[in-house]
Amino acid sequence: MKTFKGLAAVPAGFGPSVVTIGKFDGVHRGHRTLIERIRAIADERGIISAVVTFDRNPLALLAPDKCPDPLVSVRQKLELLATTGVDATLMLPFDRALASVPATEFVERVLVDALHAEVVLVGRDFRYGARGAGDVDLLIDLGRTLGFTVEVVDDVRPEGERRASSTWIRELLADGDVRHATSLLGHTPTVSGIVVHGAKRGRELGFPTANLTPESEGLIPSDGVYAGWLTDAGTRYPAAISVGDNPTFEGVAAKQVEAYVLDRELDLYDHVVDVEFVERIRGMVAFTSVPDLIETMRGDVVRAREILAGPVVDGP
Repeated sequence: MKTFKGLAAVPAGFGPSVVTIGKFDGVHRGHRTLIERIRAIADERGIISAVVTFDRNPLALLAPDKCPDPLVSVRQKLELLATTGVDATLMLPFDRALASVPATEFVERVLVDALHAEVVLVGRDFRYGARGAGDVDLLIDLGRTLGFTVEVVDDVRPEGERRASSTWIRELLADGDVRHATSLLGHTPTVSGIVVHGAKRGRELGFPTANLTPESEGLIPSDGVYAGWLTDAGTRYPAAISVGDNPTFEGVAAKQVEAYVLDRELDLYDHVVDVEFVERIRGMVAFTSVPDLIETMRGDVVRAREILAGPVVDGP
């Protein structure tokens, strides 16, 4: 996948193309349906498939108090988009200048002048341009004038009435339901970060953990213990993962991610690792004694091993 960061990075003569536009937070199943469709059209016509997205949720600039936490970082989003097979992604910096561009000018500059779009795919609620003045009807009219067609794609509703959305996935992660979130995402919820030195309590208890820096990328699920995977330099290891403030001990930072790699001890300090959350084992508990904690942790490791060795289960 080619990545262009800003309109100026798109080479002259790019296209013709089939384009879809959106935030693509999480690159979930709804997003992937759009991308599969643009790829199919691009293959039929022998042209380029392209995604247009932004370096942040527009609400982060326009209404920060209403902006939800992102499911993935910009880096993670680009990596996920690359897995879809799309030919190119245009990442637009959403700043005051872009936010003030009128709807018609946005279409002319991005879709026509830069990408030479022949077909544009959008959802029914797609809005664009200053103050969100542009809608699907205007886009269709502009297409007739500027030489592209518009295809409106229905929402993906994998389980009935509710559409697949980043909002729904955030709710699931807030409940710790990473199994269900995985079914909507089409990939496992993942946090990436640098392994840093912690208080070494895990080592003292017999379960040395890789502690991720608080500045990790990706939305962390609710507090608890999870079965999952830790990936370092391309190698994937089974792990039992703790998320939370560790209520048994004082002075532990809130929302700390600690991964205990099963059956081996690795030197991961200063490594950038990915931690995937497969299934929640239990919530976070304050123990009255260290022996009780150790016994429960042993049970967590057994359960994590069972989950990771078992068959993959789709859905909630």
